[in-house]
Amino acid sequence: MRLAPPMFTAARLLARRDQRFRRLPRLRVRSANAALAFVQDVGICSTFYRFADGVPCLWEAVAGRTAPRWPKHSHHDAAIGLTWRLKDDLPADRRVYYGKVLRGRPCLVALDLFPAFYALIRGRQRARDYRMEYEAGRLTLNARRIMDALAKEHPQYTRGLRASCFMLEARQTREFERAMSELQQGLWVAKTEERYEPSFSYRWDLLEAWLPAAVAAGRRLSRPIAIERLVERYVRAAVFTRPVNLRRLFGVHTDEVTEAVRTLSARGVMVDTQVAGWPGRWLVDRSAMDSKRGMR
Repeated sequence: MRLAPPMFTAARLLARRDQRFRRLPRLRVRSANAALAFVQDVGICSTFYRFADGVPCLWEAVAGRTAPRWPKHSHHDAAIGLTWRLKDDLPADRRVYYGKVLRGRPCLVALDLFPAFYALIRGRQRARDYRMEYEAGRLTLNARRIMDALAKEHPQYTRGLRASCFMLEARQTREFERAMSELQQGLWVAKTEERYEPSFSYRWDLLEAWLPAAVAAGRRLSRPIAIERLVERYVRAAVFTRPVNLRRLFGVHTDEVTEAVRTLSARGVMVDTQVAGWPGRWLVDRSAMDSKRGMR
């Protein structure tokens, strides 16, 4: 029996990913509105970090090219400056969510996709459930102390929050930062502002208070539906991937990825196929079958 040739080539898929990620000069992001449209289109993107798993990167989209080099004098670089402003301004205006939702790296998330992350990470929990998590050994003491302080008064700037937790000494800085990272990754708190005057500081709030509608929507989502939505949005943006990449990226079990891929393939969202030039089989966004199709 003669096997049909692969319907995709590696070069074609890579070119489409460059298009989807705005890694072309003609598609580069130049303004806050363009950045918001970019985040809403791809669902989630890193700010500066480049994931090996093929996650869109805002810095690349602003620069309009793949893997821009970090300049020696970064404060004079226009692309870095604009990316820095965008990652501050969009979350401050509540136009996107900003936090460490993928492997501990800062990302911007479209508000319509954020409930899926909440359902995946927190399920049906509310902010008040942090004490239950602490008693079960899933939250550290320092994280619980920070949550105690924010539960009493929120939002708070960093120095005031550290004072509320009795963690103002310089030797406690690393402990405070680790606890805040833990709470961000657990979707308990959100950084809502970066203040530069009169001194640099972050403003923190309970996520439930800052994005109440998105949190409520996430609490209503089942875990399988949440995983389906994340996988569908990711593959649409990344164009191609493999199940192992999905499992590693979202931190879910193999059988959960398998079920999501089966459902999405049955709906025609993606195809499981060979790619000319690459070994093995790949999951490819269905829209990549039409080479004449432009940006979504």
